[in-house]
Amino acid sequence: MGENDFISINIAVVTISDTRELKNDKSGDTLVDRITQFGHKVTVREIVKDDFNKIYDLFSKLIKIENIDVIISTGGTGLTGRDITPEVMNTIFEKNIDGFGEMFRWLSFKKINTSALQSRALAGVANGKYIFNLPGSPSACKDGWDEILKFQLDVRHKPCNFLEIMPRLQEHKFSRSKN
Repeated sequence: MGENDFISINIAVVTISDTRELKNDKSGDTLVDRITQFGHKVTVREIVKDDFNKIYDLFSKLIKIENIDVIISTGGTGLTGRDITPEVMNTIFEKNIDGFGEMFRWLSFKKINTSALQSRALAGVANGKYIFNLPGSPSACKDGWDEILKFQLDVRHKPCNFLEIMPRLQEHKFSRSKN
């Protein structure tokens, strides 16, 4: 395999919402369409209610599935009382990817001005898997994928990308066991 060859990965898409079902999940559909058109595989598609324990249980299960490399969710990142995705993720993440939320809000600012402040988009790593949490609108999913994720989830993207360091995400677990 050459240095410039595309590497397809397995991605789980999760919609976090009290009101969505597969038949009306436009944000989830947007992600699935973009991911598969780019050449990656969607191996899991789930919808979960805005409930702390249900979200926690689902993500805890997904990070243990061997053939999932990345989890991308949509929904639950706003400021209302039911928006609890960041609170759940803070109990799951081993490491935060702070720059993702910062970059997402910067890109959003260029489109929706100061309303971008209302987004709590975030990302992190758990059990060797990347988790990206996008807002619940199709537009936010398009922006997150088209402007950030399609590049960082492409091993051909230079000078660096998330895929090339993926094999090293769990190094800390091995170094701890030696001590």
